Amino acid sequence: MAIVEMKVPSPGESITEVVIARWVKKDGEYAEKDEVLAEIDSDKATLTLNAEEAGALKTLVAEGDTVQVGQVICTIDTSVKAESKPKETNTEPAKKAKAVEVKSTEKISAPPTSATTYASGTPSPAAKKIMEENNMSSTQVKPTGKDGRITKGDVLNLMSTGFVPATTARPAGGRETERTKMSPLRKKLAQRLVAVKNETAMLTTFNEIDMSAIYAIRTKYKDKFKEVHGVGLGFMSFFTKAVTEALIQFPAVNAMIDGDEIVFHKYADIGIAVSAPKGLVVPVLKNAEQMSLAEIETAIKNLAVKARDNKITLDDMTGGTFTITNGGVFGSMMSTPIINPPQSAILGMHNVVERPVAVNGQVVIRPMMYVALSYDHRIIDGRESVGFLVKVKEMLENPVKMLFGGKDPNEIVLGL
Repeated sequence: MAIVEMKVPSPGESITEVVIARWVKKDGEYAEKDEVLAEIDSDKATLTLNAEEAGALKTLVAEGDTVQVGQVICTIDTSVKAESKPKETNTEPAKKAKAVEVKSTEKISAPPTSATTYASGTPSPAAKKIMEENNMSSTQVKPTGKDGRITKGDVLNLMSTGFVPATTARPAGGRETERTKMSPLRKKLAQRLVAVKNETAMLTTFNEIDMSAIYAIRTKYKDKFKEVHGVGLGFMSFFTKAVTEALIQFPAVNAMIDGDEIVFHKYADIGIAVSAPKGLVVPVLKNAEQMSLAEIETAIKNLAVKARDNKITLDDMTGGTFTITNGGVFGSMMSTPIINPPQSAILGMHNVVERPVAVNGQVVIRPMMYVALSYDHRIIDGRESVGFLVKVKEMLENPVKMLFGGKDPNEIVLGL
């Protein structure tokens, strides 16, 4: 009997312990070579443990246990072979015999239950996904599908009436509590956020952006853009491009403190804060200043999918000289984002709201967005922070400037 020991891989140089988040394969199950056995949480990312050989799994630790990097957490018995599938010829005579029996007795039995049959009150896959996203339970939805199945339409109909009735959404007079252990990622995030507040001179400056020009471009070119590049045209690519151009003109915003020195970066590695199932992660677009709008959109889409599926790697999150976070996707009107150390600034986007504004002495309705720049006042002065945000505003309100290094094309022609 050949036994292969599986050890905890190292997520990074500074990490000594991790948490077993979930066993994908259960104790005693057969696993193919390279098949995922478990998901492991560290304070930086979630990684997977893959089978080095094919065989039967024997787990040595439980889900939720904290283990050391390099510790043996399971073994694989390679002498165990995969069970062969039953031959169809073996079951065929039985099926024929059964069919003959039914015919001879002239009795019609009930049709067998298929794999796609759902019990009463069971949501369909589409309905289940919406219910999980909105913290809904099957008891709160009135099913109208076949055999009492909850359909996607049932869930949407309930949400359109004001979501969930208060009588079912709240426990009746209970005072229950629930305790859950903080994940390593959440603990590390908490430590970093507290450290930022204590160790930096953080200030926030605000401005607002008229999104009319961006809206016009998206309306005119979004279908063609997707047809050519295979990805949608969103706000984030415009903001990323505007930020990279503004960082060239205000290099202190792209700098960071290292001991007694200030490190100025000649490139722009832009971190995009995204919400993952296990907490906030900030994957990085390397050399974003050299990327086109289509390349930015494609990279952001790929990183967002990896974050959603808990497949973000340490390399995806390594580095970063500036961060953009978009609270607008959750409906935030205004906030003060917290700096992502060791960076010195972060730009916060918010939701777009049609508001009356004064343009050339006339009150007009425009799609407006508040933006916020939080910065470390130790190396970024007020003039630089305000100037940077104004430059971002100017380029987004006149997107052509992004093609000419943040300058008006007419000024370049006139040599101004």
